[in-house]
Amino acid sequence: EDKLSQEEKQSRANHLMEVQEQISYDLNQEKIGKTFKVLIDKKEGGHFVGRTEFDSVEVDNEVLIDASKFYCRVGDFVQVKISEATEFDLYGEVV
Repeated sequence: EDKLSQEEKQSRANHLMEVQEQISYDLNQEKIGKTFKVLIDKKEGGHFVGRTEFDSVEVDNEVLIDASKFYCRVGDFVQVKISEATEFDLYGEVV
């Protein structure tokens, strides 16, 4: 028999998400200043969007590159130096 209320289940799930976001944030902060090989997946708004060789599509971090400063082609691999990071995204410049 289920002894936890829906409210308690949701509270625990929310807490786990907060812990995971902090872990992701901390790991991403460690990437600032480092250069990664990035596969460009698409252009969205004012950014080219890609992922490092360690990241899966729609699951892991996206790497955003300012399209007004750098030109990339979808499908290209580029070297990107990470300049900023949030919980879920990395921002960088082509080097």
